[in-house]
Amino acid sequence: MSAVEAPRQVSATAKWVRSSARKARLVTDEIRGRSVPEARTILAFSPRAVARDVEKVLRSAVANAEANHGLRGDELIVVVAFADEGPTLKRWRARARGRVARIRKRTCHITVRVAPSAQPGLAKAEEPRPEEKPKRAPRKKEATA
Repeated sequence: MSAVEAPRQVSATAKWVRSSARKARLVTDEIRGRSVPEARTILAFSPRAVARDVEKVLRSAVANAEANHGLRGDELIVVVAFADEGPTLKRWRARARGRVARIRKRTCHITVRVAPSAQPGLAKAEEPRPEEKPKRAPRKKEATA
């Protein structure tokens, strides 16, 4: 075994979540690469309904890391977060003149994987903020004669 050990990754998965994978990916893209406290804050204030399901998976991954591997939850970062398509339930809706329309009730499988951060106490390296551009003075309206 080498002296440098790869950081341990702990995952949790929620299967057959009643939301489309496309909607869930919008939320998982927001938390990928962030610290766990920051990801929890983003999910708590997200207006999307699927954010509650992603938050449950994140809580489960953190609980797995704390209970099974002895890691501290606040020092973890979200390494991987993705949503795969699950099976689609096909339903029918009656339409005019004896016809039917297909209703697709989509599902997805949400996976979140957390790992300890490189530096304890600092969950995510502070990125330098881009310098703000100087604001332009408002245009003066020219008087037309």
